[in-house]
Amino acid sequence: MASDHYFSASPASAENLRQIRVDLNGRSVELTTAGGVFSPDRLDAGTAVLLANTPAAPAGGHLLDLGSGWGPVALTLAMQSPHATVWAVDVNERALDLVRRNAANLGLPNVNAVLPDGVPDDVVFRSIRSNPPIRVGKNELHGLLERWIPRLDERSDAWLVVQRNLGSDSLQRWLASTFEHGYSVHRAATGRGYRVIRVRRHGSPPTTPLDIVT
Repeated sequence: MASDHYFSASPASAENLRQIRVDLNGRSVELTTAGGVFSPDRLDAGTAVLLANTPAAPAGGHLLDLGSGWGPVALTLAMQSPHATVWAVDVNERALDLVRRNAANLGLPNVNAVLPDGVPDDVVFRSIRSNPPIRVGKNELHGLLERWIPRLDERSDAWLVVQRNLGSDSLQRWLASTFEHGYSVHRAATGRGYRVIRVRRHGSPPTTPLDIVT
């Protein structure tokens, strides 16, 4: 169906479960994917660039994979930081089911795969990693980032990977102007036509979920 996208809440396409083998955190692992989710047949090139150009996750606290898909980033964070709580957030229920299945199969009990409203309001993140859903449109994307980046803990980073020809440079400019006070924004890496953008929070974290920096 034309309206059935990887960012659909309940994909109408056939599930068509499949097994793929990918390298995550230095391990070759077999994972389950399905139709109706992002990049079901392979590790997406942008996600691979993100994983290759970000530091090891903090050892503890809360970590966020925003737009998790079937879970390569969340699973990597959970393997790197077994004592941290990893939140895999997506609007696609099928994708979240796959994250739960894959985390269970890999013995990673520290992964919580939830819809956006499933993250408690008082949680702040030691790190955010995201291959954001650019194709949802600029307004939706900006709203997504305005919701989650202010929930970074102080002295913590968000790492975003965006394809150059899908507007990475304009997104970086928007981030720098939107998160002007208490943050810094710069390009951390470039590879395979993608940019990795780092957003660092320097100031204090929000005291309520309504404290949105603009």
